Amino acid sequence: MKTNKPVCITGASGFIAAHIVRELLERGYHVRGTVRKSPENYPFLLALPGASERLELVRADLLADGSYDQAVEGCDYVMHTASPYEINVKNPQTDLVDPAVNGTETILESCLKSGTVKRVIFTSSIAAITDEPDSTKVFSEKDWNTMSSLDRNPYHFSKTVAELAAWDFIMKKRPRFDLVTVNPFMVIGPSIGPSLNTSNQIIRDIMTGVYPGIMDLNWGFVDVRDVARAHVLAMETDTASGRYLCSGEAMHMRELVALLKSSGFNSFALPKIDLTGKVGTMLMKALSFTQPKDTGIYIRTTIGRTMRYDNSKIRRELGISFMPVKESLIETVNDMIKWGHLPLPKH
Repeated sequence: MKTNKPVCITGASGFIAAHIVRELLERGYHVRGTVRKSPENYPFLLALPGASERLELVRADLLADGSYDQAVEGCDYVMHTASPYEINVKNPQTDLVDPAVNGTETILESCLKSGTVKRVIFTSSIAAITDEPDSTKVFSEKDWNTMSSLDRNPYHFSKTVAELAAWDFIMKKRPRFDLVTVNPFMVIGPSIGPSLNTSNQIIRDIMTGVYPGIMDLNWGFVDVRDVARAHVLAMETDTASGRYLCSGEAMHMRELVALLKSSGFNSFALPKIDLTGKVGTMLMKALSFTQPKDTGIYIRTTIGRTMRYDNSKIRRELGISFMPVKESLIETVNDMIKWGHLPLPKH
């Protein structure tokens, strides 16, 4: 083990964070997770193997100064995962940007005060790398999203400014701890808790008739268990540094729909009309203006473009290998059925 002291996880009940908690408990670590409500509200965390002996849940508030002082006290390592993830919000500044940036600064200030923290692992996103695929470019950790704003893909903007705030904190305050960021793409996979995360919801929407046709979209997918393992490896690997683009294979929507059809899910309302050509893309761009504002912007900035990226740094430096996306997608769908987010397939 890297440390005998508790490892602090902010937002411990979240989709990624809960898997990090499980991964750490499996490896024998003591875990201190921050949550918004009293611990009994999170039975799925308390039921994890090893939780009764080595998991402590403490309440903390992203927007309250000093709220994390108790949580990070005496810790060598802190993993900051807590951040809002919503696409359509009423006020992007107060609903997305303020919690993301202020929460980041609050947790880093608490780490600075602690005097014991050696490393902070920060859950960022591909959103901080780009919000617009470019068929002529291969994206990597060297790239930064310079196009998002409060009006254009505000979720992407919140992730970008939050990560920038973290690196700015390190540069200006020169703390004793270092910073490592994990930047995953579309995080899918089984959920430890009952809530439905946003990426899995996109899969559900594809299966329940929300999408009128098969669009010219492709995504990079990564299983949530690989993302959790990446966080732990970023903690355990002394030489880990900088940013890590965390994503396995990319898959086109056409391939995704074909996979679901061939895997016993063809009774769902999967899109049938192929709208991946130029005319279909023009039509979908026009129809995007009938969608909620931020959904429409997202479609217009991604449709008809191929996302390519280089994940060699995380594989080389952290030694991670990624679960095949097809396997992860099937587990994702079966898990959503288990939790009641999807009905049982008809036979």
